[in-house]
Amino acid sequence: MTDALFRPNAPLKPAPAPDLLSNDLLQGASQIALFLFGDGKQRRRVYHLVQTRRLPVFRIGTTLYARKSSLLTWIEQQEQASTTIEGQTR
Repeated sequence: MTDALFRPNAPLKPAPAPDLLSNDLLQGASQIALFLFGDGKQRRRVYHLVQTRRLPVFRIGTTLYARKSSLLTWIEQQEQASTTIEGQTR
């Protein structure tokens, strides 16, 4: 190998850019539960929300995936809907 290709002291990979999809993607119900509820053991809640079509997720094969950004937008929408309903009933 030439010196231009092999540098033993060079970093193996560059640091990931903050806009990479992998930084925004949650894989599996455990990761989604950890992000939403702070507990990866809350997978059943995630599956329930998915089954009732309340959670913005998608599947690749049998694995659930969700974007953090989509979940945060969904949470904001839930908050706004709750505020609107509370404002109408008072």
